[in-house]
Amino acid sequence: MFPWHNLQITAGFVLLTAWFALVNGFQPLAVVLAAAAVHELGHYLVLTACGAQISGLRLSALGAVLETDSVRLSYGKELAAVLAGPGANLLCALSLTAAGGGRWSVLAGANFILCAFNLLPVRPLDGGRALYLAASWLAGPAAGEIIARWTGAAFALGLTALLAYVMWRSGGSLWLLPAAAASCGAALSGITGRTP
Repeated sequence: MFPWHNLQITAGFVLLTAWFALVNGFQPLAVVLAAAAVHELGHYLVLTACGAQISGLRLSALGAVLETDSVRLSYGKELAAVLAGPGANLLCALSLTAAGGGRWSVLAGANFILCAFNLLPVRPLDGGRALYLAASWLAGPAAGEIIARWTGAAFALGLTALLAYVMWRSGGSLWLLPAAAASCGAALSGITGRTP
């Protein structure tokens, strides 16, 4: 059971969701939040199946983080838990598409986009964590850190450049600015060796 008394909602999360609702309306916000709930449910189910107890949930401008007790999971179990969020989004997107698309296509699309975004090999996203875990499992934690750090930094630099180019070509998009700033921050963290 989830300990609701350990739910933390940051000001950044409130501001970002309010801004999104004002610009796009409450229906698109509900779709995005539903896809995020599916994502976190995937993490939750696998973590609890692996014996970890959820001690809290933190909602910030960068997303949601489930906090667990101090139970140490094996690389395989932790990798399964990390990939369960994107996996839940992909399963939901495919199920909604198979159910007839049409009226479910927006929710299916939101789940697919959240899955793909979270698989980017940049920390703190699930893809960056999965890359670290897989590399550590195969080559040890020191090698896993180097591989994850430099792969994430290179990918984040490329993503920052792509977002900057799209903003320049489109005449500017405030929605891309937070993503570009976060991507740039992830690249700098990778280069300097600080884990985000």
